[in-house]
Amino acid sequence: MAILEITQRDAVTHLTMNSPERLNALSDEMLEALQETLDALADDPACRVVTLSGTGKAFCAGHDLRQMQAMRQNEDAGAAAFADLFARCTDVMLRIQSMPQPVIAQVHGIATAAGCQLVATCDMAVAAKGTRFGVNGVNIGLFCSTPMVALSRNIAPKKAFEMLTTGDFIEAARAEELGLINRIVEPDALEAETAALADQIASKLGAAVKIGKRAFYEQLGMSTEQAYAHTGAVMVENLANTDTAEGMQAFIEKRTPDWNQ
Repeated sequence: MAILEITQRDAVTHLTMNSPERLNALSDEMLEALQETLDALADDPACRVVTLSGTGKAFCAGHDLRQMQAMRQNEDAGAAAFADLFARCTDVMLRIQSMPQPVIAQVHGIATAAGCQLVATCDMAVAAKGTRFGVNGVNIGLFCSTPMVALSRNIAPKKAFEMLTTGDFIEAARAEELGLINRIVEPDALEAETAALADQIASKLGAAVKIGKRAFYEQLGMSTEQAYAHTGAVMVENLANTDTAEGMQAFIEKRTPDWNQ
């Protein structure tokens, strides 16, 4: 069985982390599989949306602590091994946000530490009722500093800092209130609800969504004035697309657009 299963359905690619015995931890093998697959999908014009889930009891329990302890015991590796681990994890997180397709997390069970980071990094998230979220490293003496980056860009700083310093879990309803996830559904509806959201997005003009996702993350780090200048130029770029012209004309004529992309 592959550690990362890939299922293609029309324009939606579903990735399933398949290491239930490790609660789908972001092991060396999982990070490698995610990186290679996401890189390939980023260049795949047939893929318009990516969804990500996990098998077993949990979505993802974060880094593989057994592997990390083995690194500690390797005197030749030292701090460089840990630095490499976090660099590789960062590359996966950055790839999710830099790839042109929206990525939707389909979350159940628990999403903790780097697993919570993964949810926060995805462009959207749908969670089953009863799912719990946490950045709990502080409970074992390891502050979740890298997960903090994504978490603090999703929710209010004081709320993020509370989670980081107490190590407490929050329930799905609280995660939705704070903006960490988009929707809560009954567990037996999780897959269908995530697929419906993915299909809705996949039905839009792919070029427009690609341009929009790139601009969304670019403008977040700008001042308001800079953001307006940048996104104005992005809209000009978008308007130059012939399929956008067709979409506008179809709206005027009250018909379905005939897009080429």
